[in-house]
Amino acid sequence: MRKMLILASVAVFAVGCTTNPYTGEKRASRTVTSGAAGAGAGAAAGAIVGAIAGDAKKGAIIGAGVGAATGVGIGVYQDRQQAKLRERLANSGVSVTRQGDNIILNMPSDITFGVNQSDITPGFYETLNSVALVLKEYKKTSVSVYGHADSTGSDSYNQALSERRALSVSNYLASQGVAPARLQAVGYGETHPIADNSTEYGRAANRRVEIVIDPIDSQFNS
Repeated sequence: MRKMLILASVAVFAVGCTTNPYTGEKRASRTVTSGAAGAGAGAAAGAIVGAIAGDAKKGAIIGAGVGAATGVGIGVYQDRQQAKLRERLANSGVSVTRQGDNIILNMPSDITFGVNQSDITPGFYETLNSVALVLKEYKKTSVSVYGHADSTGSDSYNQALSERRALSVSNYLASQGVAPARLQAVGYGETHPIADNSTEYGRAANRRVEIVIDPIDSQFNS
């Protein structure tokens, strides 16, 4: 039975790891980790049941499968939140993507702010209201708002502008009922381009705000 426990855990852990899109830090996927723990616990429980029925080995195999299925809470939680965000943000100009456990909302500046401005355009309030509604429904996450700028102007100006824009979005979400303790606002200036700053198209793409929604481990372990 000991061998069965080890094999069940390895089979689930082999899936991989995730990378924080901003710090570059690699970590074991929390969905994977939870699955391994569930598999191990399920295998143990299944073996006990199987032993009573006269086949401990078969019981361990079945139990490992059930345990893994019940241990992917973070992944399922984020899947559902991502689907809800895509539904509410359809045709808004905001993209909803996934990187590991993180959900990333990319908000181009042409729909969020005027040129060289940090005040949210009135037409974008409805979109942010939709984001706030989903965040309030899915409370087991932290919410990081990242501001970015193109390379036009000085480094110091772009840094300050990106910080003000991130703070504007963060403050607005808080005003709509998202708990301030879940929110952080960070400005990256021109240091994280996603396109070529030598073209107008590239500069427009680089002027953006991103929201990264990350599960809080402790909320799933209690």
